[in-house]
Amino acid sequence: MSGESVRALLSSVRYEVLSAKATEDKVLAHVPRDIAVTVTASPVKGLEPTLGLATRLAAHGCRVVPHVPARLVRDEVHLKDVVDRLRGAGVDDVFVPAGDADPPAGPYDGALPLPRRLGELGSPFTRVGITGYPESHPLIHDDLTVQAMWDKRTHATYIVSNLCFDPRLLGDWVVRVRRRGVTLPLRVGVAGPVQRAKLLSMAARIGVGESTRFLTGHASWFLRFAAPGGYSPDRLLARSAEALTAPSAGVAGLHVFTFNQIAETERWRRALLDRSGG
Repeated sequence: MSGESVRALLSSVRYEVLSAKATEDKVLAHVPRDIAVTVTASPVKGLEPTLGLATRLAAHGCRVVPHVPARLVRDEVHLKDVVDRLRGAGVDDVFVPAGDADPPAGPYDGALPLPRRLGELGSPFTRVGITGYPESHPLIHDDLTVQAMWDKRTHATYIVSNLCFDPRLLGDWVVRVRRRGVTLPLRVGVAGPVQRAKLLSMAARIGVGESTRFLTGHASWFLRFAAPGGYSPDRLLARSAEALTAPSAGVAGLHVFTFNQIAETERWRRALLDRSGG
C-alpha cells in the first residue's frame, strides 16, 4: 500500500466510542478536535447516556455524532426533545441505524421512517448517516440491505459500513453499492488495533454495530479473527487500499471502531501516518 493511499484513508477518520464512565476523559485527552467522535447507543440503557455524553463533548468543542437508533425513539415528543437537545448543543450530524430494541420503544421499527420524519421536521441536522452491511446481516438478505440504502438515499447524506475484516468482501460491497446507483459518500467501518480478547469480549457483551445477533451470525468469522495473527488493521487497509481509494468508490474516510481503546487507536493512526510520510 502506498503512502498516498494510507494518507487518503486516514485523512478523514471518525472514532466510534461507547458511552462509559471514563469515555469523556479519554476522548478529551487523546482525540484531536478535528476528528469526529461517534457515540453509540445501547438498547438496554436507552438514548439518555448517548445524549448526555454527546452534549458534554460538544461543549468541549469536540465534533460529535450521536447514534439515534430508530427503535429507541419513544414517540413524537421524544424525537423533538432529542432534536432540540442536540441542536441546542451545536450538534449537526447524527447517525440513524434501526437499532436492536425489541420490541421498539415507539413507532419507528426501522431506519427509514426516522430519517424521513427528520426531513418532515425541516431537516434539523446537516448530516444524517445510515448503515451499510459489507458482511451479510444475520437477519436480512444482502439484496435487501442494498435496496434499503437506495430507499433511504434521499433522507440521508452518507453511509457508514458495519465492521468488516475481509478486504475482498469490502471491495465487492463498494462496487455493488455503486452499481445499484447509490451515490452517497461511504465511510468504511474498520476495527482499530484493539486486543483480540478485548474485542471479542466487548462484541459478545454489547454487540458489533449495536447487535449481539451480529456475533451470533458470524461466530466462525470471529473465531478466525481470534486466531494468532488473525487480524491487523494495517493489513486490512493494505489489502483494501486500491478498492477503497478508487475514484469510483466514493469513500469519504474511515469509521474506526475503538471499543474504547481510544488512546491506543490514536497512537496507531499517528504511527501509520508517520510511516506513510504523512
